Amino acid sequence: MLKKRIFFFTAILTVLAACSPNAPTIQNDTSVESEDELVARALEIHDRVLTFDSHADTPLRMIEPGFDMAERHDPNESGSKVDYPRMIEGGLDAIFFAAFVAQNIRDDEGNSRAKALGLQMIDAVIASTEANSDTVGLALTPDDAYALEKEGKRAIYLAIENGYPIGDDISNIELFYNKGVRYITLVHSTNNDLADSATDSKGPEHQGISPFGEQVVLEMNRLGIMVDVSHGSEEVFYDAIAVSKAPIIASHSNARAVTAHDRNMSDDMLKLMAENGGVVQLTMLSDYLRDAPENPERDAAVAALRAGMKPFGEMNQEERKAARAAFNELNEQFPVPAANVNDVVDHIDHIVKIAGIDHVGIGCDFDGGGGIDGIFDASEVMNITIELVRRGYSEQDIEKIWSGNLMRVFRDVQRIAAEIQSSNV
Repeated sequence: MLKKRIFFFTAILTVLAACSPNAPTIQNDTSVESEDELVARALEIHDRVLTFDSHADTPLRMIEPGFDMAERHDPNESGSKVDYPRMIEGGLDAIFFAAFVAQNIRDDEGNSRAKALGLQMIDAVIASTEANSDTVGLALTPDDAYALEKEGKRAIYLAIENGYPIGDDISNIELFYNKGVRYITLVHSTNNDLADSATDSKGPEHQGISPFGEQVVLEMNRLGIMVDVSHGSEEVFYDAIAVSKAPIIASHSNARAVTAHDRNMSDDMLKLMAENGGVVQLTMLSDYLRDAPENPERDAAVAALRAGMKPFGEMNQEERKAARAAFNELNEQFPVPAANVNDVVDHIDHIVKIAGIDHVGIGCDFDGGGGIDGIFDASEVMNITIELVRRGYSEQDIEKIWSGNLMRVFRDVQRIAAEIQSSNV
């Protein structure tokens, strides 16, 4: 656990914070807490609130032969960041497992392969929840998480990262919904048939969301699937706001004003997200959380290594193992200071300041690159709560950050879907 600093809030700072409509609720307890007392109080809060991580790429692990979610894995040896024992250790009550399919050739054959891989990962998650029904349960609605929590179980939700498995067949969306998918990230690191990526080296193709992508968004609205704009270009964000009949989410994105990265959201986007009623879920990738010190030698070595590799999602088990070993060796040769818990809450503070306390959450991106100093895997997520308590966030605000805001959007999306379906009868 990271060594923590204690922040003392003066009466003047408390009054100033209270005057801001976007400020968190500051605890007014002026007594001096020891570090042990603060941590104990934070852990009690962490246990009481429903904690919900909106994004993990763990299904890629779950299709690896022999990988068992019921076993505790060492993240330093295996690279795995989530399993059921570590969810319990970290007090993580609910999680969205995203079936990630790396972008490839956009033709009938490529689309068919993407769909098959997406379904394979979804089926692996369902099978795992059935095999471990004493510990976890498959969740489909917001209420399911609370019901499972009362039973002492973890709630497992399904998502798709990258709309590639939809292909050009809009009926696939209902297929995925019936399987349990409750959000879809429209695009990933390169453009697809639905939308432009924030990071495609070739630049925009559709100038935002494509005409087919607009149909996809409306079909997601009809069914009750949340529209996720993480990885999308700025134009995708603005198009999604304009097209969607329901609030949208960014399942794993941060604040660009704090860390200048194309994947992060500008203040204008944050303000519009608040007007939309949506939510931005903070992610645990160092590059999105802090500016890394310049290291040209490391950059060149990373570029050379990646140039000779397939996309991670296309690798078999042995290739992934070799890739992890190669990157571990590179990291030992060119160490880079990781982001830490303070960086995470700096981003939360900024989003609260710009968008308000009702529009921020947590989406760690474990097993998809997420993992920082102090929040390296699911067993350490309580450290977010500890730092929030240290900075004066109330239990009510912490509950909103950990699950309340995302659940509000989830309910809105399902309510609007019911209204759309009712009007179409």
